[in-house]
Amino acid sequence: MLSLLAHALLLSVTFGGHKFGLPDFAFPWIERRLEANNLHITLAPSQPTPLAPASAPSEMPNVGSTSEDKLADVSNETPLVQAPPVLSSPTTSVPAPAPNPAPPSKPVMAAAMRPEVSLPIAPDAPPLRAPAAPDSASDPDTEHKTLERTLGQASPEQDKQNAEMLRKAELIAAAQREAALQEQQRQEAARAEQAARDEVARLEAGRQELARQEARRREVLRQEQARQEEKARQDAIKQEAARQEQAKKEQAQRDRAKQEEEREERLRAIGRQLNEEAAQRDAASTRPARSLLPGESSLRRGWLFGRVDPDADLVLYADAMSRKIERNMTFDMVREVVKQPHVQPTVTVAVRADGSVEKVTFVVSSGVAAIDEAIRKVVASQAPYGAFPPALARRYDVVEIRRTWIFDVSIRLQ
Repeated sequence: MLSLLAHALLLSVTFGGHKFGLPDFAFPWIERRLEANNLHITLAPSQPTPLAPASAPSEMPNVGSTSEDKLADVSNETPLVQAPPVLSSPTTSVPAPAPNPAPPSKPVMAAAMRPEVSLPIAPDAPPLRAPAAPDSASDPDTEHKTLERTLGQASPEQDKQNAEMLRKAELIAAAQREAALQEQQRQEAARAEQAARDEVARLEAGRQELARQEARRREVLRQEQARQEEKARQDAIKQEAARQEQAKKEQAQRDRAKQEEEREERLRAIGRQLNEEAAQRDAASTRPARSLLPGESSLRRGWLFGRVDPDADLVLYADAMSRKIERNMTFDMVREVVKQPHVQPTVTVAVRADGSVEKVTFVVSSGVAAIDEAIRKVVASQAPYGAFPPALARRYDVVEIRRTWIFDVSIRLQ
């Protein structure tokens, strides 16, 4: 332990320094490291002749210069310190403040490292004036050493202030660079986010536009399909109407042809009947009378082959006979048999003056024997048909009435 204490004391021995004399012990807690040492002023005798005043110390360059400026060259010259002047009074001496030490050369900062703000510059220390000396001459070596000690004591404090200001400037510049970098990154992120939103909006607008186009295309197709279906339906309706019209026309033509054929057939039958009656009259006129009793050949006969005749009484009697056959329930006698295919028959009924039926003659047969027999039964069932009117009885003994029989829901005579 004693050895350690002894070695520690030996290590604390200081050689040299600002003090004169033998080496002494220097303890760490005594030395103040964060501030300059106390200013010591030593009085020295004045020189016989005064020296010219030294030039003003160079100013410290502005740290806040713009980034566009080039690197400034800092002068590293040390200003001259004037010699202590000789005071007029030989007996009194007034101590003067220490001279302003020359600023050390400052490190050159790159343009990118310079802060954008100007830092305050420490005020220049007042010029150091040497203390007045007595009239007696002093040693020049002693004065020079005293001046060097004074400058050496002032320079470390100024260096610390300059270093502190540079450190603060560098911190400010670094903070500004960091803030600018963050702002740039924020702006880049905002631009990227805005670009992403714009891209999403563009894609969404494109998708909506495609959807609208697809909807319009489908609507056009639907309308076109509906139009074609409506056109096809109208065409089908027109074709059906044309087909029905054509069928009606063909049916009408067939009906007219059939009616024309029937009329021609009736006319041919009438012509044959007239020819036969004419032949009978001719034969009767050529034969002699066989007896005095009225016979068949001696009866007065009248003929009605249609509904028009100059003899109005004969037309009225024929119409009355036709109405009697049509209006009575005679259709039940032929209802079943007329369902067979047949031709409309033409029948001549000979009626005597007392209304009895003389004979029934088929000018045109129906083609069905059952229908012809049913017609004979109908005619016989409605006899007698009434006596001739007096005017008709004076002219005819027998009247032959020819009619065409038509069967539908009843019997009609034409």
